[in-house]
Amino acid sequence: METNIKNLQDVLDNIQPIDESMVEQAIEHTARLAVPPRALGRLHDIGEKLCGIMGSQDPDVASKAVIVMAGDHGIVDEGVSAFPQEVTGEMVKNFLAGGAGINCLCRHVGAKVIVVDMGMKVDPMALGLETGGIFFSHKIAPGTENFAKGPAMTKEQAEKAILCGFERASALINEGVQVLGTGDMGIGNTTPSAAIGAVLTGASLDDMTGRGTGVDDEGLKRKKAAIQKGIDVNQPNPKDGLDVLAKVGGYEIAGIAGVVLAAAYHKKPVVIDGFISTAGALIAHALCPLAGQYMFAGHCSEEPGHKLMLDHLGLTPILDLGLRLGEGTGGALAMNILEASVKVFKEVLTFEQAGVTNKE
Repeated sequence: METNIKNLQDVLDNIQPIDESMVEQAIEHTARLAVPPRALGRLHDIGEKLCGIMGSQDPDVASKAVIVMAGDHGIVDEGVSAFPQEVTGEMVKNFLAGGAGINCLCRHVGAKVIVVDMGMKVDPMALGLETGGIFFSHKIAPGTENFAKGPAMTKEQAEKAILCGFERASALINEGVQVLGTGDMGIGNTTPSAAIGAVLTGASLDDMTGRGTGVDDEGLKRKKAAIQKGIDVNQPNPKDGLDVLAKVGGYEIAGIAGVVLAAAYHKKPVVIDGFISTAGALIAHALCPLAGQYMFAGHCSEEPGHKLMLDHLGLTPILDLGLRLGEGTGGALAMNILEASVKVFKEVLTFEQAGVTNKE
């Protein structure tokens, strides 16, 4: 499907709800399967939702891709991260070499890994990123501004970043990808994610903010103080997702929001990863609540605020394995569950087909 998108509103205006009639038909089919009623639990729910998303009783999620959005953050100047900022670019180099957690798990589930520079400080060519892996540069700026002192970015930059994510995901869908996953890389990015989570869910900073990559008690205090200062200084409007993103967000978070909106626009499922990815999903949902119908929560992160974000979105995590890496790893693993749910829906015989006597 080609897009003629000129601005963000064009995207939002063309997102439609999932096909509930297809969900109802799928539920009727499930009821005829030669198993006790809904004996495979949430596998049935997932398969039926996929029918509604794709508008078909023959859903296909075999072609999978995880888009890893990368960006740096001015808020690290406040001492909120346990790792130095250059790790962002170094980890992107590792993604493209195929040596990171996301590469391993995507090989396991048969998904492509696409890495996108949305706003790293480093020049990608300085890291030798021109060789190996699938890489695109949509750098909006070399890192956000320190949102403890003012907006992280302009609204124009925020919209541009969302649209870059939308177009990159749309290109993959046009190439035949059937299910998208969201991933992230950005030192310090649990801080803007916690800020977004607190503003959009109404949760307290104590409940929303975790240790990220492992800051100590003093680091956690600095992190909460920086977020509170940023919220006080910028006064993000919880009723305006673009305002929240611009004031306390990140470029990779914006790109993730664009990926989510692209999935909804093209009627494809998107598997959300952890805390940072769900911050992007919160922005997409704030801009267009219908986008939530196309989301699956890959897992529940160890970050304390993640469950609060998922509750706000009305999503139940598919997996809960104590993951806290990011990169898209939990979402990638959950893609196998989506594929299993489709196989159950399409391959398990009905009572009639199997010649099995149904219950009275």
